[in-house]
Amino acid sequence: MRMKDRELTADQAPPPLAQCAPAVLMVRPAAFGWNAETSESNRFQARTAPDQPEAAAAALAEFDRAVGALRDAGVTVHVVEDRPELQCPDAVFPNNWVSFHHDGSVVLYPMLSPIRRRERRPDLLQTLVREGGYSIDRVLDLTHHELEGRFLEGTGSVVFDHAARIAYACRSPRTHSQVLDELASALGYEVCVFGATGRDGTPIYHTNVLLAIGERFAVVCSPSIDAGDRTRTLHRLAAGGRTVVEIDFAALEAFAGNMLELKAADGAGVLAMSAQARAGLAAHQFVALASCLDRIVVAPLPNIELAGGGSVRCMLAEVFLPACRPGR
Repeated sequence: MRMKDRELTADQAPPPLAQCAPAVLMVRPAAFGWNAETSESNRFQARTAPDQPEAAAAALAEFDRAVGALRDAGVTVHVVEDRPELQCPDAVFPNNWVSFHHDGSVVLYPMLSPIRRRERRPDLLQTLVREGGYSIDRVLDLTHHELEGRFLEGTGSVVFDHAARIAYACRSPRTHSQVLDELASALGYEVCVFGATGRDGTPIYHTNVLLAIGERFAVVCSPSIDAGDRTRTLHRLAAGGRTVVEIDFAALEAFAGNMLELKAADGAGVLAMSAQARAGLAAHQFVALASCLDRIVVAPLPNIELAGGGSVRCMLAEVFLPACRPGR
């Protein structure tokens, strides 16, 4: 599988979009647990299954605390309940199957794990529109690629620089070039693709564990990026004037790359990260991030991170959708 960057010329580039979403969708898990289908390619996930009842109860408590902390920071959080009959162990990570965009587009993504495909719920989209007062003008359904073994797992596979309209992605079994190009073309984004491996040389399964892009910063695990791609990728991240905070493998493994900046109702920039991620950052790295933000939410998520192999960013599906227009 080979991917190449596709760049837009200056006269083709549309105006910048808001980088940080004013709202998020979160799914309260009903059957959280260890998923054997995802563990092969996700080195952040526990190698063996933890106790299911204990993990599920702990995940619920962690989820509820995270929701409360985000709301206390002024972030709009839309919480929907998972449906227990679907038995979705990873429902707490909705960002892998759906994304909501500034132009009213909703994208549905193809996922590697058949169990995870149960998470896609049209009724959930309608609930969000009805309760949030949003407008959906287009649904881009990429799920047919699953029939041909091609995957692109949402904003796990793709980290968007909305302001510059660049879609960053690392090559992995969960990120296919054809699907990425189709997505980028439909949204009017260019792509920046690179190889990335963990400390043990295994391909990193999702881009959003090594890269986070905020309004005024970018966090990146530069040692994980293939040497032939590193300089080019770092140059592009810095091109917009952002502060680039480079982290090492130890911080990567603590989910320090899996964070997300959001916009509070009062316009403040709010960074969400896990307690493990916070502990994984060196003092100077945290200071550099704090200088770019108004508030930082630190959520303890030990069970979700261990059993699910994802952290706070994976739990947040950003909602950029426009408000419903009168008469619709």
